[in-house]
Amino acid sequence: MKKLTITILVMFTFFSLPYVAYAATSEVTWTDHEKYRDIQPSSEGRKSFRERIFESFEKHFAKLAKNLPEGQVLKINVTDVDLAGDTHSGGINQFRIVKDIYFPRMNFSYELVNANGSIVTSDEVVIRDMSFMMGSNLKYRNESLGYEKKMLDEWFAETFKEFVVEKK
Repeated sequence: MKKLTITILVMFTFFSLPYVAYAATSEVTWTDHEKYRDIQPSSEGRKSFRERIFESFEKHFAKLAKNLPEGQVLKINVTDVDLAGDTHSGGINQFRIVKDIYFPRMNFSYELVNANGSIVTSDEVVIRDMSFMMGSNLKYRNESLGYEKKMLDEWFAETFKEFVVEKK
């Protein structure tokens, strides 16, 4: 009976051990967005286009941050955006032409801050994907900003590989 009680106690202790939860948050700041290289709308108002694009990027950074340990905050300060493609006028309409010479770029700085407020890691980043049209595996093929999201995924995977653990 004593062995059974000890076994149950050991099992209870093992299964109740704290585990690393993954669900960090993110904060995104858009610095001097009026000076960004290319955040031009094709067929909608400038302000609504910018707000929609920023919201999409913010959601994507939040999705990426969920792979980091709970209690941490990924702080992003975006200083420039150049979307894939380029806008051109066609009569009264504008449209975005996506060619390999108009590759996506983004400049930002980041800080990964832990629960007690100290910086785990930080850096200034300039990312670009000059071969964005070469790959056949576009994870976000049916989503807005698919090329940019793929570029951010690759940056995140490389930058935070030591902090991310596969979820079971």
